[in-house]
Amino acid sequence: MKKYLLLFVMALCLSTSFAANKPTPYTGYITCSNCGDASKEPGGIANHGKCAEKCIKGGKSAVLLMSDGKTLKFKSQDKVMAFIGKKVSIKGKLDGDTLDITSVKAI
Repeated sequence: MKKYLLLFVMALCLSTSFAANKPTPYTGYITCSNCGDASKEPGGIANHGKCAEKCIKGGKSAVLLMSDGKTLKFKSQDKVMAFIGKKVSIKGKLDGDTLDITSVKAI
């Protein structure tokens, strides 16, 4: 009986460590921290995309604006530049409020 309990505990520990290393999906819009509220203004998402593109090309950092209003920073800005103003699903590993991206796809 002790052998089975030990095997169960070992399997549980291994599965937890594998789950921790698996990239998690995050959904939202690629924007900059200044333009998050532009989606609520007249023109909605169209204004949001234009604002974000202008700010990011001007040197601001891109962020992921999620539906709950939270924003996540990116470890690498290059991976999201083609998706400015668009709704995306991003897989990656979160460290604090910074996302290390493994993949990005438009929704």
